[in-house]
Amino acid sequence: MRDESAPPVPTLTAEFPVVGDDPHIDAPLRAVVRRLSTLLGRTIADQHGPELLELVEDVRRQTKEAKSSTDADDARRIQQRLAELPIEQATALTRAFTEYFLLANAAEQVYRVRALDEAAAEDSWIPRTVKAISEELGPEALQAAVDSLDVRLVFTAHPTEASRRAVLTKLRRVSDLLDSETEEGTVERRRQDRDLSEVIEALWQTDELRRQQPTPIDESRNALYYLRQIYLHTMPGVLDDFRDELREAGADLTERTTPLRFGSWIGGDRDGNPFVTAAVTREVLRLQADTAIDIAIEFITRAIADLSVSSSLTGDDPELRASLVEDIERHGLVERDQYEPYEQEPYRLKLGAMRSKLENTRRRIHDGLAHEAGRDYLRGSELQDDFDLVRAALARHQGDRVADGSLAIAQQVLAGVGLSLATLDVREHAEKHHEVLARLFDRLGELDGAYDDLDRETRTRVLSAELASRRPMAGAELSSPESGILDDVTRPTFQVFGEIREAHRVYGPECIETYIVSMTRGADDILAVALLAREAGLIDLASPEKKRADIGFVPLLETVEELRNAGAILDQLLRDPSYREIVRLRGDRQEIMLGYSDSNKESGVVTSQWEIHQAQRRLRDVAAEHDVTLRLFHGRGGSVGRGGGPTYDAILAQPYGVLEGAIKFTEQGEVISDKYMLPVLARENLDLSLAAVLQGTALHTTPRQSAEQLERFGQVMQHVSDAAFARYRVLADDPDLPEYFVLSTPVEQLGDLKIGSRPSKRTTSEKGLDGLRAIPWVFGWTQSRQIVPGWFGAGSGLKAAREAGLEDELHDMLRSWHFFRTVISNIEMTLAKTDMDIAAHYVHSLVPERLWHLFDGIREEYELTVAEVERLTGVLGLLDNQPILKRTLAVRDRYLDPISYMQVAMLQRVRARDAQGLEPDEQLQRALLTTINGVAAGLKNTG
Repeated sequence: MRDESAPPVPTLTAEFPVVGDDPHIDAPLRAVVRRLSTLLGRTIADQHGPELLELVEDVRRQTKEAKSSTDADDARRIQQRLAELPIEQATALTRAFTEYFLLANAAEQVYRVRALDEAAAEDSWIPRTVKAISEELGPEALQAAVDSLDVRLVFTAHPTEASRRAVLTKLRRVSDLLDSETEEGTVERRRQDRDLSEVIEALWQTDELRRQQPTPIDESRNALYYLRQIYLHTMPGVLDDFRDELREAGADLTERTTPLRFGSWIGGDRDGNPFVTAAVTREVLRLQADTAIDIAIEFITRAIADLSVSSSLTGDDPELRASLVEDIERHGLVERDQYEPYEQEPYRLKLGAMRSKLENTRRRIHDGLAHEAGRDYLRGSELQDDFDLVRAALARHQGDRVADGSLAIAQQVLAGVGLSLATLDVREHAEKHHEVLARLFDRLGELDGAYDDLDRETRTRVLSAELASRRPMAGAELSSPESGILDDVTRPTFQVFGEIREAHRVYGPECIETYIVSMTRGADDILAVALLAREAGLIDLASPEKKRADIGFVPLLETVEELRNAGAILDQLLRDPSYREIVRLRGDRQEIMLGYSDSNKESGVVTSQWEIHQAQRRLRDVAAEHDVTLRLFHGRGGSVGRGGGPTYDAILAQPYGVLEGAIKFTEQGEVISDKYMLPVLARENLDLSLAAVLQGTALHTTPRQSAEQLERFGQVMQHVSDAAFARYRVLADDPDLPEYFVLSTPVEQLGDLKIGSRPSKRTTSEKGLDGLRAIPWVFGWTQSRQIVPGWFGAGSGLKAAREAGLEDELHDMLRSWHFFRTVISNIEMTLAKTDMDIAAHYVHSLVPERLWHLFDGIREEYELTVAEVERLTGVLGLLDNQPILKRTLAVRDRYLDPISYMQVAMLQRVRARDAQGLEPDEQLQRALLTTINGVAAGLKNTG
């Protein structure tokens, strides 16, 4: 056992401030990080001897001095020193700095939690929003806005979380331990440090690198971990407090509904992922159902413990007693030995019967059995019916407070959980559906030529006519391999529709509600999917009295051209009588997904944001013209280059009238662990999401500016966008860019991290950088600290507008246009994370001189963008108006730079071996991947 009274070993010193506005929190947080650093230092010394710890401290000091030095030789000396380290020592050094970041991040989360706990309740998101709407519009308008709420947070498996679950759970343990404040020198402090030391030691001995590629099933289990915690521990408080605030303002939550729920792409996102098969979708739905049933049983078990209401005191309820007779005598849901002790406690008996029905439901799903009415649940609504019965009986016998208390909240939570936990979206690339239809149409031989040869306009007419017809194109044998109609390439695409139909039979239609079509370029891409759904029996427009549309279809608009055509695509779809009938059958609601990542990759951050903003306006107007409610699905990543940034601002920056209560947006990768690992932070994220949508729905139905001002702002923004786009395309179209990008970044190593099941390239005809997904695109630029997707082109755009005499308008836009202010704020933050000196080290060490002209252009645009943003915001330096965030990023650099230097050195060694034709060195590869994890931890994202 370690002697705790032994003299302290050297420590990793720390000056790590909190991200926040309270200056009083800064010093306590730094003290906590210093404590963690000390404990980490002891662990390092125990594991590797004091020599490694001394090396860590020496490198940190030398890097800090080089950072502030004007002599380039100082930086070169530390770079050379790190490059010459033995592999084992280099890996351990990198891990030390990485674990410093991980521990500092955990401490920062704790202090975010404390700041939230100390804030006055009336100043939090929900109370402020409810009060503002009530005071401005009155309780009726507030109620109407609440009734329209349908906020969906959709978990995806996009691979941007570098840390393993084994690491994240230990960091959660660190946060839990730090949640209790202790005084230095006390017994409590010694015990807390002992427990922290134990976790840190386990963390050091945990392999941070994945040995195997995760499967979609692994990714699903990871999401289920978070969803279970959210529904059991966070959602009840959110709904309870939201309901209380509404009632104070004269409104209420509608029974059997929930304003906020979760969705998922995991197990349904087939676009470019060959591992997501129909069988995988089936297994993911089963896992989700298991978790949903577990959650429901947990709530019911809690209710059984609480509801010891005796009928001998309150009187018997005939309706409740009749249902118990049905449950016990007909269906055997309560055993006789359970019934007799609780005969006078009918509510416990009824809840016990509900619990038995849930277990029978699980058995039905697992064993593929038929539904038995009364013995198991076929739909989540049937569980809601039972809750209604229990609550109504309580209310009839003076149990109103019990009926309206925790039991009502449990029912409301489970209304969102259902039998499927999270609504699963299915997504596939547009090309895949046309491949199936080509087989069907060419087999029929009714077209003048091959289906693949049809232009888009003709294809739309053909599909529209076929969708309006009553005939099946192939019949029930379509998906059978023996029929020969489809081949091994096209059959899996069609089989998913059959899997959706079967899922609806087992879990109910809420388990899969939408089918998303990636790279939608025209109405024909959506009509194609609707036609396949009809062939699979999901759509029936032919039977006058039995018309149905069991699933909705969602265009995903991902390029500038598609965004500009958004209104035209939607208008053409809604003018098609058959498709309009599908939308009517789906409640007159049309969902459209906007792709931030690919539009940014194609056009740069300014043009991407502006085109998405304009597309929302067009879609709003077209939907209103056709009397359809629009639900926008925002495909946002964690980084600014993939649509990231503060959620609250992003929601409120949308055009007026777009929000009508319904919205979806993705949560993915490191964003999920950052937002949902700690219950208080999960609560904060759910509250702010709900508040922003409620505010946007009720208070942003008309422009915040005059029509003339809005038109002028649009003209200026277009001027900025045009110049930014032109500058961005100069870089993107440079024939040397693909080689430069690969050589100046560690993008080729992303797959080796094994952080996701999906390949980094699409499995379509796209080649080169066009076929590269947005995640590795942003990942590479971020790791090398160039972060081009987050700001490139913005400086040229702002300069062009300023030189055109529009500077006053730019300042007016920054003051009074939420959209423009949000764009500039996100760009400013990304500029602050960019480090051109570190980026130059990557380029000059890894890239041949003939390609340096690209970096010269990147650096020139960076300096211009910094200058223009500083001029626009009126500050002397980036983030001067956010001093604590600025200091946070600056301090992180002192620990991040050595990892970047090490990454360059490891890349040089790996590439030198490749050039010699040598076999990969496992230790070297591990060292390199460790640096990637370290940079991700330091910047708090990968891409």
